[in-house]
Amino acid sequence: MIEYYAHLLRRVGLSKNDLICPLIVSELNSSPSFFEGNNLFAMAKIAERDVVQHVQKIIDQGISSIIVFGNPDMRDFGASSAFHNDGIVQNSTRKIKKEFGRLVTIITDVCICQYNITGHCGLQFKNSNGTKDTIDNDSTLDLLSKIAISQVESGADIVAPSSMMDGQVGGIRSALNGRGFRNVKIMAYSVKHASSLYFPFRMTAYSKQFVDLPAINKSTYQLGYGNPRQAFREVEADIQEGADMITIKPSLAYLDIVSMIRDNFDIPLVVHNVSGEYAMIKAAAKNGWIDEEEWKVNSIAAIKRAGADSIISYFTMDLAKYLED
Repeated sequence: MIEYYAHLLRRVGLSKNDLICPLIVSELNSSPSFFEGNNLFAMAKIAERDVVQHVQKIIDQGISSIIVFGNPDMRDFGASSAFHNDGIVQNSTRKIKKEFGRLVTIITDVCICQYNITGHCGLQFKNSNGTKDTIDNDSTLDLLSKIAISQVESGADIVAPSSMMDGQVGGIRSALNGRGFRNVKIMAYSVKHASSLYFPFRMTAYSKQFVDLPAINKSTYQLGYGNPRQAFREVEADIQEGADMITIKPSLAYLDIVSMIRDNFDIPLVVHNVSGEYAMIKAAAKNGWIDEEEWKVNSIAAIKRAGADSIISYFTMDLAKYLED
């Protein structure tokens, strides 16, 4: 079966260079995943002290791109630890870059959700009647720019704003240019749909003592399911603001969007195969309902076939064995 799956992935044009491996790095030295014992090994949090060893395993499999997400020890309403020079992403990036240099491309997630005590991707203020918190888009833009600069100063090759704040790409591009980082690329999460498929990541990266996970409703700033024209406009706006590549997430229920964007925009297209998509295949296989190898290969092949140039997936290490360098 290995040769069959390898042949299938070759037929759709997938190579190791197309895969981006996600890392969730924790400030806590002992930080078991919420899903420990559920066979979701690729989603396990990595202690900062182990990050170099973990990246070495990724490189040994021929994968040369990673995206780093932080799991901080401290959260507050201002998400202040997100841009600290000694923050979890910043420290991890320096260690990886010092050890491996150009052997690995480091992409860093630019968002505040893991650092924000509310779990939201934007800062909030109370309405005049004091009854409801509202996302403050503009003040969040300033914070995202600070985060991006701190990550690039730490060695990030590409920054990936994923908060879905209006104007985030333009703000970050201007801030980077102003600090002399004109050659740093921006991988914009232009099409990030509101979805329960992010819950496994949230339950791994957040702590329940800080946030009631099911209550997080991000639909006011993430995209809805029913309007593909909005996805088109978001991509167009991010390109105009200076994005070097754009990202769509989730993946499997949005392959029509992937195909539409591929047909209409000449820009590198990244598709994020998210935690819930990974977890569903793992859970169904654990219960004996599907063949895990068949479906993780076929799902990634479908994403590539729809038009993705690169794919972020927790299956990256599993897929590497089927691919040539």
